[in-house]
Amino acid sequence: MRSEILTLALLVGLCNWAFRVFPTRADLSTLPPDGILARFLAATGPAAITTLFVASVMPWLQGGQVVPMAFGTVAILGVYVASRSVVAATLAGSAGYGFAVWVLAFLA
Repeated sequence: MRSEILTLALLVGLCNWAFRVFPTRADLSTLPPDGILARFLAATGPAAITTLFVASVMPWLQGGQVVPMAFGTVAILGVYVASRSVVAATLAGSAGYGFAVWVLAFLA
């Protein structure tokens, strides 16, 4: 293995670890709610969800499985806009995706 790849993997792993541990170990109670660090930390959840979404969508779109992914995505967006609940939106997306797969399997 090339040393550049190993160094990059170690740096990315260290940054990932620090990014996950820092908010849980740091005393953030003194931060101003509209400060730059508070806004940055508040944006990490949606950014992580978006990253996971893109990483999971790309193989499906390249393989032609667009209908279940589209159905799940519409379910997520609809429930999130209506309720502003990430948990409900995630469950709705899973249910919508599963329902679309079931319907397509039933029709085939």
